[in-house]
Amino acid sequence: MSVSVNSRRARLRSALAVVLTVLVLLPAAALFLRVLNDNTDQRDRLQLQQQGVEYLTALAPLVSALAESQSSALQGVAQEPASLTAGVARVQEVDERIGEALDTSERWANLKEKIGRLPGVTGDSATIYEAHVEVSDLTLALYDTVRQNSTLNRDEESDIWFLQEAAAVNMPEAVTAVSRMGDTANMVAAAKSKQKVALNTRFGYEVLAVQSAGDDLTDNLQDAVDDTESPTLAGNLVSNLNSFKRGIEDANRGANFGGSPNVSAMVTAQSTLQTALNALSGVVLKEMSTLLENRIDDVNYRRAEAWGLLAVAIALIAVATVWTRARAVQTGSGPDSGPARDVSVQSDGGSPYDPVPAYGEIPNYGADSARRERSGALR
Repeated sequence: MSVSVNSRRARLRSALAVVLTVLVLLPAAALFLRVLNDNTDQRDRLQLQQQGVEYLTALAPLVSALAESQSSALQGVAQEPASLTAGVARVQEVDERIGEALDTSERWANLKEKIGRLPGVTGDSATIYEAHVEVSDLTLALYDTVRQNSTLNRDEESDIWFLQEAAAVNMPEAVTAVSRMGDTANMVAAAKSKQKVALNTRFGYEVLAVQSAGDDLTDNLQDAVDDTESPTLAGNLVSNLNSFKRGIEDANRGANFGGSPNVSAMVTAQSTLQTALNALSGVVLKEMSTLLENRIDDVNYRRAEAWGLLAVAIALIAVATVWTRARAVQTGSGPDSGPARDVSVQSDGGSPYDPVPAYGEIPNYGADSARRERSGALR
């Protein structure tokens, strides 16, 4: 029984090609999956941070509206300002969409309830003031929750980190301190002599709080400008930051430490500071959103690049496999090159592939050749 050597070699080559393909594809697939998982985690984190910026953007008008509500209430206006109603509605809408992702819904519901009770607070100025202080402190706590749960406070890029510190810590603290500074100045001017000592102490504390928040804000914004790749951040911040600094200087002059505060100067400084802070908040939050969008675009590009490289690798392996099979068929050694030929020698010394004699011819095999010679002699 004959054995086809070429056929066995072809099968061996095919098996070896399959093994090599698997050995190449398995590590490539494992590496691709790891890159894809890392890419997905990074994109999810950046999208969560974008949601954090969106929530902070809704909170910024609310903290300013609470400052306005506090001043109005201390002046005897019981009805909440329209800005507060609009601010609450805006945060409510955002919380309904992304509050679950940021785990803010419970804290916001508590804050919203207390805001709703503010118009019903009655009593002297101290009672009204303390009720608003409680609400504004809860608002600052909500800021902190958003930046923590959105991972903005753990961002690895220094410009984002400094900007979130400015937008979610320094600015709301500065807005709140400015509001309290101006309102306590009015309370000092209207207080009786027995109350002025305590109120002066509180007023001095709020002035220092404004100064501290302003210094921290300036430092963080400067650090962000130094470390950012944004071409617009520095230019957009300059004028608003300068206005804020002028407001701080006016507030310090109006505070008139050692004497009675200049209420008129304090009101002017408060207005300047609030306007500058609102403008700064808009600029910083917009810059943060743009930086995060650019980073998401980079992550998406790397994701598409990884898929493309995997497709190229698979295509190259497929082409190599087809080429190998085609070459095997071409050289007659592949499994598709036709049935194997039996080259074994026959018992009579001939080969099964010797040409068959034409019709009428007698093969010259052994004794038959002698018979053919005799036949020829008779003719």
